[in-house]
Amino acid sequence: MPVTADAHEQPEQGSLLPELRETVREARTATERAAARRRTEVEPAEVDPVAQVLVDVPLAHLDRPFDYLVPSGMAETAQPGVRVKVRFAGQDVDGYVVARRAESEHPRLLPLRRVVSPERVLTPEIAGLTAAVAERYAGARADVLRLAVPPRHATTEKAPPGSAAPALTSADGGQRLVAATAAWGDHEHGAVFCEHLARGGSPRAVWTAGPAVDWPQLVAQAAAVVEASGRGVVVCVPDGRDLDRVDAALTVALGEGRHVALRADAGPAARYRDFLAVSRGQRRVVVGTRAAIWAPVHDLGLVVVWDDGDDLHAEPRAPYPHVREVAALRAERTGAAALIGAHACSVEALGLLGSGWARPIAMPRAVLRERVRVSIAGATDRELERDPFARSVRVPTAARDLVRRGVAAGPVLVQTPRSGYAAGLACERCRTPARCAACTGPLQQSSPTSPPSCRWCGTPEPRWACGVCGHRGLRAPAVGQERTAEELGRAFPGVTVRTSAADHVLAEVDDSPAIVVATPGAEPVAEGGYAGVLLLDTWLALARVDLRTGEEALRRWLNAAALVRPGAEVVVVGDAAQPALQALVRWDPLGFAEREAAERAAAHLPPAARLATVTGEEAAVAAYLEHLAVPPPVEVLGPVPVPPRPGAPVSADPPEVRAVVRVPAREGAALAAGLGAASRERSARKLDAVRVQVDPPSL
Repeated sequence: MPVTADAHEQPEQGSLLPELRETVREARTATERAAARRRTEVEPAEVDPVAQVLVDVPLAHLDRPFDYLVPSGMAETAQPGVRVKVRFAGQDVDGYVVARRAESEHPRLLPLRRVVSPERVLTPEIAGLTAAVAERYAGARADVLRLAVPPRHATTEKAPPGSAAPALTSADGGQRLVAATAAWGDHEHGAVFCEHLARGGSPRAVWTAGPAVDWPQLVAQAAAVVEASGRGVVVCVPDGRDLDRVDAALTVALGEGRHVALRADAGPAARYRDFLAVSRGQRRVVVGTRAAIWAPVHDLGLVVVWDDGDDLHAEPRAPYPHVREVAALRAERTGAAALIGAHACSVEALGLLGSGWARPIAMPRAVLRERVRVSIAGATDRELERDPFARSVRVPTAARDLVRRGVAAGPVLVQTPRSGYAAGLACERCRTPARCAACTGPLQQSSPTSPPSCRWCGTPEPRWACGVCGHRGLRAPAVGQERTAEELGRAFPGVTVRTSAADHVLAEVDDSPAIVVATPGAEPVAEGGYAGVLLLDTWLALARVDLRTGEEALRRWLNAAALVRPGAEVVVVGDAAQPALQALVRWDPLGFAEREAAERAAAHLPPAARLATVTGEEAAVAAYLEHLAVPPPVEVLGPVPVPPRPGAPVSADPPEVRAVVRVPAREGAALAAGLGAASRERSARKLDAVRVQVDPPSL
């Protein structure tokens, strides 16, 4: 018969639970202690057992390398430049090994957790450059490293590496030099610049390209000469359309497979593959947009920045470096040549000339007169006699004549600064701006058949009436490219009219007769050049309230006018007394930059002064300024409230204020050092953060 135990001999289930919990707790504690003992008692590497690691922690007071122990099993892979995982503040974080040392000042070190990849993605040159940029812009080095090194793509990294480009012979170098000097022959000192590059020299130049010039070809020819000398090249352009043009020109000048194009829209795998080809030394020539300035090119010989005045060259992420400044720093640190080119000339580029850091390359005045003719409609008495309303109408007779003559020979470019149909509306009778009844935003009209609607909140206003005079009629004081195309289509029936704007940008057009209406920056390139260029509504470009209004307007006009074919005509509709328009007529960007620099120096504005903006909540900004220690002479302007962005939703957060800290240009390093020290002190105290921007592109 079965044997059964008495009830009092069976243990109760509830009484076992505390004992089981205690046993599990003790086992877990023992396991953790053993793991900690293994971490602290790891066998170090025999040679240079200390690794200096930059951890990916964007806190200003932790912006320095930390020492870690290199286990013997990682001695071969934990080399400077590789990605690693380390224990920091109780959690695993990413980092880069920047150096290996024999000893550390700290008696006990945590070991490296693991080497993420043996690929050396952070070269010593780029590591030093990130430190210099972080110091220049009073930022954290971790933020700069995110700009310099793309995210890892493991599958691409493990794929078999590609082959290096074939070596060039001395005959190839001679042929490239002949082609380069011929291409640069129309620019004074251009051929000498290329010859200096061919000899392995490091000249630095500010290049103001003339009209009707294939500037991508000239950049490619200079790059070809440098590659033939056994050195590398980095070319930075503002946007993808410029990148496509330079990419095609480099393929012609260098041949297939000798350069890479770093594209932001290429995808993580393709972008990382091209980055590895550069870091491994398989490609020596790189072209790309803003991030290409960090490309780890071996034996860098030339840095090129095209159209440095374009705001796309200003990084929108902290610490907000500008490509031109990074390029100048990199050329200075590596001893490489530098070429800062554009059709215009920024005030900062003029400063490089004035300091002797660079030499000018420009088209002689005699060649300029043959290349283009620029005139202002209604600027002469003879034109006013012919068309008395030339200074008051939007498209005067001289502009219509230009379009008529141009379409008989090819395409004509018409630049207008506004996109859309009617970007702003006003009362037809009293000219009062039309406002939305819901949010007081400006009214616009997106098409000839749609009712007016608010540009901020989108509310339609089909029954709008003027609040001043009660009139219901509307007019468009400033029309966009769609309305302009509609008007020109009616004025020139039978002529093809095409538009190019932010929502639909044309890369290029053929040489058939057509009217191309484009907004600034969206002008397509015409095959063989435009037969004429018409610049409308120039007053709008000059109506902005900004430090760089005149400089930016002239840059946009020159970029459009430079797309002409040799000997073509450019007509401008605007006030002939404006200095920017006078500089356009004379094609004198250097003279205008000198005028701007003199006016800014008188007002103690950049580049005669160095500025930094401090933005945040009022209490945080005030506390930051208290911690800021910059030797005199230093000025603090403000703080003043930051105006809300048009159309931005109402926020419950306290309003932000902005203060401007200003010092003379010679004290720029002291300003950056003081800003960095203040940021580190506030970060260590865990105080409210503020946004610090050195040399903001606009005020």
